[in-house]
Order: sequence, then structure tokens, then C-alpha cells
Amino acid sequence: MSETQTPMLINCMNASFGYEGKAVVKDLSFTVEPGDYLWVVGENGSGKTTLILGILGLLSPMEGNIVFCEDIGIGYLSQLSVLKKDFPARVDEVVLSGNLNSMGLRPFFNTREKARADEAMERLGIKNLRKKCYRELSGGQQRRVLLARAFCAAQVDPGRQSDASNRKLTSQLLVLDEPAAGLDPLITVEVYELLKALNMETGISIIMVSHDTRGAKQYAKNILHMDHGRGFFDTTAAYLDSDRGRKYFGEETNVH
Repeated sequence: MSETQTPMLINCMNASFGYEGKAVVKDLSFTVEPGDYLWVVGENGSGKTTLILGILGLLSPMEGNIVFCEDIGIGYLSQLSVLKKDFPARVDEVVLSGNLNSMGLRPFFNTREKARADEAMERLGIKNLRKKCYRELSGGQQRRVLLARAFCAAQVDPGRQSDASNRKLTSQLLVLDEPAAGLDPLITVEVYELLKALNMETGISIIMVSHDTRGAKQYAKNILHMDHGRGFFDTTAAYLDSDRGRKYFGEETNVH
């Protein structure tokens, strides 16, 4: 492969996912390329959580295929993560824990992993909080810490390029499940702007699962609408111009 060619991060082709032989997500096709920002929307029960399990490799397709870039690194922030507000650890310890999956049996963090955590804290604007106890932080600060940990986890091979501060994370992906849940509107915008900066400045790709249609309109490059097992994938502009997009986003705007 030439240096000008960049591998697709995810290519999902007519894939179905489910449990005990029963498909919950059916015949789904979408792609994620380096630098993409994909927003996943849909009603409760439409298959968004099942899709996340497939993206994380925790569910194999019952039919079809989902193919990943061979050197992809994935950082994940679940909805449940934001509920653990009393975790008795320092901020730097929480962020460092994003390296655990890449450590194998080694009991200590090495210099590269510590540098990776430092960069993540710098990117998320929490370096001044590194020695603070996580449970003493505000909700918005805690969300930044968890995003920094996920960002750290996505960087499986920071040594591929020598200049860590300027590298483009072309094979890295953040998968975020309602990362702004429970936050007030001003902090929600702050979180979205941080994610936008990460996406634009580092090239890291983002898959965001969220009911926030306003955020999708403003930040997403592509939208995947889950509709009780099936999906509709297109650019944000094309989706908003579709009958499905106008109906869903119009209804959601009226609700909120």
C-alpha cells in the first residue's frame, strides 16, 4: 500500500448481529474512514447497543461481515462508565488505566504509556487535575477524565511516528455511548467541542451514540439511523434532506 492510501477503519457489509440465533441488527452496511465522525441515532430498542458490541468485537456477525483495519486501536466510553462517580483514585491513575489492555502481563506502566497518558490529559485540558481524587471532581471534569482514558486506550501504538504531539491518529477510533448524558447544556457543548477538537486536530475517528439530534446536526460528518434492526447510512447533509431524517429530527426537536 502506498503512503497516499489510507485503509478504511471499518467496513460493515450486510451484517446481522443478535443473540441466541435471533437477529437484533439486520443487514446493516456502513463504513468508517480515518477522520470520520459518525453519529448513531435511533429509538430505544433499535439495536444501537447491539451494534456497539459488534464494533467492539464482542459479538460476531450472524450473517455478512464487519472488517476492521488490522492496526486499529479502539477507546470506548460506555453509558455506565459515567455513573461510577465515587471511584477512589487519582485522575492520572484513571487515565493511565486506559493502557491496561496493551500491557499484557507486565505489572508496571512504562515510559511510553505514561507519556501517552500525559498527552491524553493535555488534550482534554485536565493536566492541572492530575493529582486530584476522581470522586472530588465535578461531573464535567469527570467526563473529561473518562474521555482522556478512552483516548489513551485508542492509542495502541504511539511509537509509529516520532512526533507524538503532531501525529495523525489515522487508525484510532473512539466509540462513545451517550458521553454527555446527565450533563447540563453548557457542559454538554463543552464536551462536544472537545471531541470536535480531538477529531480535527489528531485525526482520530469518532462513533457517537446519542439521542441529541442538535449535536448530530452540528458535529457529525455521517449519520447511521438504527430503525429496529435495520440501518440507514448517509452523510449528515443527505440524511437531513431525506424523508427519514426530516421526520426523525423533526420529532426529536419537538420532544426536546
